Amino acid sequence: MAVAWHAPISLKPPLYGVSISPKRFTYQLIADSKEFGINFLPFEAAELVASVGGSKGSEVDKFQRFNIAKNKPVMTAVPILEAAYAAYECQLVDDRSYGDHRWLVGEIVAVHWLEEVFTPDEVIDLDKVSSILYLGNELYVTTSRDTIRSLDRKVYGKR
Repeated sequence: MAVAWHAPISLKPPLYGVSISPKRFTYQLIADSKEFGINFLPFEAAELVASVGGSKGSEVDKFQRFNIAKNKPVMTAVPILEAAYAAYECQLVDDRSYGDHRWLVGEIVAVHWLEEVFTPDEVIDLDKVSSILYLGNELYVTTSRDTIRSLDRKVYGKR
């Protein structure tokens, strides 16, 4: 499924969270398997993300319907998308209710990434890949290298 709300939570241990409605088929898959994957796709795949997000997994095999190629996971059984420039395999460590959604927290047990699209400091290189950002209301945008600003906390934290 495509999720709008997700975030890294911790470096040690490496934790990542996603917000999913318990009404979604994917929620039940995660609750049953106790694992999930996070796949980061380039902006060029926005139509695929919208198609997957607009389809019900309980009614259609999205991998077959949208011809989604997968790579093999190494620590779990979660799908790792061939088109992803980075992906996490996560073991579920927490599942809590917040309003009408569940906040699922997974420990990252494996990382897949295309080394060539990251800098030596392991930061995404926006000259090599453009990330998808979902604004809501069916609006998708991407990033531009021209908008990057490095602001030193030592300087700006003392203001």
